[in-house]
Amino acid sequence: MTMAGERPRIHASLAVNDYEHVRDLCTGVVDVTGVALTVLNHPVEEIFFRFARHREWDVSELSMAKYCALRGSGDDTLTAVPVFPSRLFRHSAIFIRADGPADDPAALRGGRIGVPEWTQTATVYARALLEDEYGVSLEGVTWVQAGTNEPGRIEGVPVAVPDGVRLERRPDATLNDLLIDGELDAVIAAHPPREIERRGPRLRGLFTDPRAAERAYYERTGIFPIMHVIALRAELHARHPWIAMNLLTAFERAKRNSLERAFETNASRFPVPWQAAHAEDVRALFGGDDIWPYGIDANRPTLEAFTRMCHRQGITPRALTVEELFAPEVRDHFRI
Repeated sequence: MTMAGERPRIHASLAVNDYEHVRDLCTGVVDVTGVALTVLNHPVEEIFFRFARHREWDVSELSMAKYCALRGSGDDTLTAVPVFPSRLFRHSAIFIRADGPADDPAALRGGRIGVPEWTQTATVYARALLEDEYGVSLEGVTWVQAGTNEPGRIEGVPVAVPDGVRLERRPDATLNDLLIDGELDAVIAAHPPREIERRGPRLRGLFTDPRAAERAYYERTGIFPIMHVIALRAELHARHPWIAMNLLTAFERAKRNSLERAFETNASRFPVPWQAAHAEDVRALFGGDDIWPYGIDANRPTLEAFTRMCHRQGITPRALTVEELFAPEVRDHFRI
C-alpha cells in the first residue's frame, strides 16, 4: 500500500540464497529505489530449478552456465545484471578415491569423470581447468552424468556436447557410489559427495592443498570464477528499463555494507577466527578494497574466459560477447 505523499513503487519478487552480502537488501536495510521487493530465500538448487522451469519470480539468482546456455540458444525471456552472489574457485570441487592420483590431475587422462550436470557452472570451470592447465582434454575422457548423492538427476536446460565428446547418462546411480565402487576415476561437483561431507575415509579431494592451487591460479590468470548471476524477466525489464540499474545499485550497497563488517577489527562480526586478518590477506591479493566485485569491467577477464569455456564445451553454439549477457542500462556506469 502506498502512503499519502509517497511515490508509487512497482512490486517485484526476488529469489536468492541467504548470503551475508545480500542480507541488507533482503531485510530492507537497503532498498531498491522504485521497487517494493518481496524476497524469498531458498537453497540454490531449488531456486534454479523453479526459475529455469517455471519463471516463478521476477528476479532470481541463476546458475551462470545455465543463463549462458539459455541466451546462447536464443532465449530472450531473461536478461541479467552483473551481480554475482556466488563465486568459488573450483580446484576444491574435484574428488577422487583415497588411493587416487592426489595432486596429479594429468593422471585423469583417458579416465572416467562424473558430473551432476554438464551445464553446472562448477563443472564448466573445472573441465576448463583440467584441459587448459593439465592437458586433460574433453575428448580424452569419458564423462558420466548422474546425481551426486541422489539418483535421477537430469540436466536443467537442454545441452548438446561437442563432437567427439563421450557423455554417458546414469539415472540409476549416484556419483558418490560410482566413485567409491571404482566405476569412476574422479567426480566434479559443486555439492560434495556424501562420503566427503561425512569425512569418510574412502574419498578425498584431488588437490592436497586446494587453496594454494587456487591462489596460484588466480595470480596466474586473473580469473575469479563466477558461479551465479542475478537474472530478471525480460518482460519486467521491458516495462521498467530503469530497474536493472536500480537493482545493481542496491546489490552493490548491500555488498559494501557486508565488506565493511568483514574488515571490522573491533568486533567479531562473523564467527570465524582471524576473520578480519583473512579479509586483509585477500585484499592484498586482489589489490584493492573490493574483494567481491560486481559490474562488467571489473570482471571482464573472468567473464570473457567463461564465455570461451561455454563455447568450447558446447554450452553455447558460439562464444557470446560479455555485453550481450547484460541489460543495456548496466553496461555503463556513472562516475563522480
